[in-house]
Amino acid sequence: MTLQELVHKAASCYMDRVAVCFDECNNQLPVYYTYKTVVNAASELSNFLLLHCDFQGIREIGLYCQPGIDLPSWILGILQVPAAYVPIEPDSPPSLSTHFMKKCNLKYILVEKKQINATPTLLRRFGSQLIKSTVLSATTSLRVLALGGEAFPSLTVLRSWRGEGNKTQIFNVYGITEVSSWATIYRIPEKTLNSTLKCELPVQLGFPLLGTVVEVRDTNGFTIQEGSGQVFLGGRNRVCFLDDEVTVPLGTMRATGDFVTVKDGEIFFLGRKDSQIKRHGKRLNIELVQQVAEELQQVESCAVTWYNQEKLILFMVSKDASVKEYIFKELQKYLPSHAVPDELVLIDSLPFTSHGKIDVSELNKIYLNYINLKSENKLSGKEDLWEKLQYLWKSTLNLPEDLLRVPDESLFLNSGGDSLKSIRLLSEIEKLVGTSVPGLLEIILSSSILEIYNHILQTVVPDEDVTFRKSCATKRKLSDINQEEASGTSLHQKAIMTFTCHNEINAFVVLSRGSQILSLNSTRFLTKLGHCSSACPSDSVSQTNIQNLKGLNSPVLIGKSKDPSCVAKVSEEGKPAIGTQKMELHVRWRSDTGKCVDASPLVVIPTFDKSSTTVYIGSHSHRMKAVDFYSGKVKWEQILGDRIESSACVSKCGNFIVVGCYNGLVYVLKSNSGEKYWMFTTEDAVKSSATMDPTTGLIYIGSHDQHAYALDIYRKKCVWKSKCGGTVFSSPCLNLIPHHLYFATLGGLLLAVNPATGNVIWKHSCGKPLFSSPQCCSQYICIGCVDGNLLCFTHFGEQVWQFSTSGPIFSSPCTSPSEQKIFFGSHDCFIYCCNMKGHLQWKFETTSRVYATPFAFHNYNGSNEMLLAAASTDGKVWILESQSGQLQSVYELPGEVFSSPVVLESMLIIGCRDNYVYCLDLLGGNQK
Repeated sequence: MTLQELVHKAASCYMDRVAVCFDECNNQLPVYYTYKTVVNAASELSNFLLLHCDFQGIREIGLYCQPGIDLPSWILGILQVPAAYVPIEPDSPPSLSTHFMKKCNLKYILVEKKQINATPTLLRRFGSQLIKSTVLSATTSLRVLALGGEAFPSLTVLRSWRGEGNKTQIFNVYGITEVSSWATIYRIPEKTLNSTLKCELPVQLGFPLLGTVVEVRDTNGFTIQEGSGQVFLGGRNRVCFLDDEVTVPLGTMRATGDFVTVKDGEIFFLGRKDSQIKRHGKRLNIELVQQVAEELQQVESCAVTWYNQEKLILFMVSKDASVKEYIFKELQKYLPSHAVPDELVLIDSLPFTSHGKIDVSELNKIYLNYINLKSENKLSGKEDLWEKLQYLWKSTLNLPEDLLRVPDESLFLNSGGDSLKSIRLLSEIEKLVGTSVPGLLEIILSSSILEIYNHILQTVVPDEDVTFRKSCATKRKLSDINQEEASGTSLHQKAIMTFTCHNEINAFVVLSRGSQILSLNSTRFLTKLGHCSSACPSDSVSQTNIQNLKGLNSPVLIGKSKDPSCVAKVSEEGKPAIGTQKMELHVRWRSDTGKCVDASPLVVIPTFDKSSTTVYIGSHSHRMKAVDFYSGKVKWEQILGDRIESSACVSKCGNFIVVGCYNGLVYVLKSNSGEKYWMFTTEDAVKSSATMDPTTGLIYIGSHDQHAYALDIYRKKCVWKSKCGGTVFSSPCLNLIPHHLYFATLGGLLLAVNPATGNVIWKHSCGKPLFSSPQCCSQYICIGCVDGNLLCFTHFGEQVWQFSTSGPIFSSPCTSPSEQKIFFGSHDCFIYCCNMKGHLQWKFETTSRVYATPFAFHNYNGSNEMLLAAASTDGKVWILESQSGQLQSVYELPGEVFSSPVVLESMLIIGCRDNYVYCLDLLGGNQK
């Protein structure tokens, strides 16, 4: 029996009994409703919804209201439709409300009537994107939108709210309570709304309503026809009594306190009398500051206060806590110097009065708490940061206060955290340290509390040596590092490779994480080695995307460097972790990048000159490096604008390297010299690694701005930009047959898009963030999720199976060359091997979480044995037999590892958080 049936059954027996009691806890008597009242109100609502709503498919109705006596009737009315109800908390941040509305695909939202006061500020609570996609979309049922009660939005803001093709009529209504509400009205012409011309003047107040008289008077009380003055309202037959008034003469004009300017007979609102201040010796209307700030794309909504008549404070609701510096710069561009705010304060949502207007007194309280918190929370040192982080961790996760210490290895998601709590913890940490911390959200969701602490410390105290593991208390400095590495000043060395223009084609093979190999412009090389798929045409991606370079070897180079002087001895820092092994790993060379290396290496092998094989990799030091594969000698370095976590990608012609950066730029560098060829700007950090389409040469990449991009680097243009519905952290995956491009988001969406147009072919919501990159094979697409599941889909979006682990999966899957097995790691510390039916073949327990993507490769000893290289975050590199999972060797690097390994011949390349890129020799049998 359903809930609504139970209620109706009770009502039929006890119609006049009390069904609902509501106590507001405000020293007033509780309110009661009988079953009859509840059922009748519910039936009225059900009938209304059925009459006015065009339901198709799943019926979902949002309920935007405060708790109250009517709430049970409204819920019952929705259920009776029948439909599902989605509660939307009016006091929650607009971005959060918007997230849930989009998540539930809400077409209809019920708003509590007493909540509706059509002020612009109240409308802004829904967020500009939701207003544009729903309220003022081309398909909206809203015919008229009338806004009043406060300053009308600027034309720039209005235009940003309207979806293309929207036909809603928009009105500016103006009035004051003293004359019984509205006094003037103005409809914004469609031509004005559609115009792209910038308008300096605000939207006019319009024309008096019937029986209303509008006058503008100067400071002497005289009515004016041109110029600035105060609005007076009244009417010949319209009277409103105030306070203790008993009689009011007809024709009484009321001062409004609103200042306007009259130009050519039209009245334009300037601001309230109490919004006029004197600052730096000049007159300022603080509503001007608000208007300019609102027109900035990064600002959801805002308010300005003149705190204690001495500080101009801009309160801002924004999705991005790192935009404060940018907003300041933009305000300085568009405002006179005396109008630039003293301080920006980021808040989750704006407080409102019961009339739907900004509650200035509440904003002042928020600012007082803000400055008190800043003074109380000044960090006295690393220990203080650790203690306060522990406190925030416990309070966010509702852990008991008597818990003396949170264990170092505690993971946020495993401790009861979720994506919403992670956002709250992020906000609290950034308030604590007084600055934004790039990449912190991903660290919170993927790493231990100790790693979170170290990440924060690196941002707050960037010049100090930051310990990423307690076992590595200090970074050792080696006396035998070659001079190039030690100086750190060689940014543009003499080019070692010969550069050719992009319309000339180079033949080469590319290796990247996850055993991905691409042969471009020459299949002869792979055919000679027995690794060219017959199903794979020249210059295209293999359907498996994986081929192994068993034959790409150079025996004369094994065991020794081309240039021994360039190889740093590291036996003191790195060490084999197991005594009896079938294979041994030794450091061949390492290259210092200056900061931790989370990116994975890209290895490019020229077809006709294997000795020029090059490793491309970036680091948090902003450096992008090209390093000789065999010797470790630096070929070139290029300093980019911010941290590099994105792994590099090579262009179709081989003459360019493409890499994303924290500063929101995608850099295209000349592969032979590192010279910047082109920079493409996105709207947020780019941690996604690019993918190249060998059939078109287009570069595909995602951004934290929630978009995917297709770039034509030769014409230096963006071919398409596609909204993904969430931050794109992972890397896209291209499949040729069918020709699909896959993206994954931190909002939990897996999307298949058309590579030519960017149009979404299908999408699947996984419910939890996707940090793992999708991996294609001929039949399936696989991806890991932070809920601990590896998910498998057909190329048409049908889920085939899921395999569950005991921890979040951040590792990207890697398939075997035969496409019979899939390998991946999990935060439960295991490396897994499943078959393509989702059945476990084996699992191997490591000593820490596995973040990196495994790499499958042929044993270099000449046998057909397949091996698997993997890395755990504690710095251990594991070599396993891929058929059984049996350990072959393990080697411990002197820092944490989030980079994924790449293996060529008998050498493994990997980045480490001790600031170095390592090349390890894999020695077995007579090579030891």
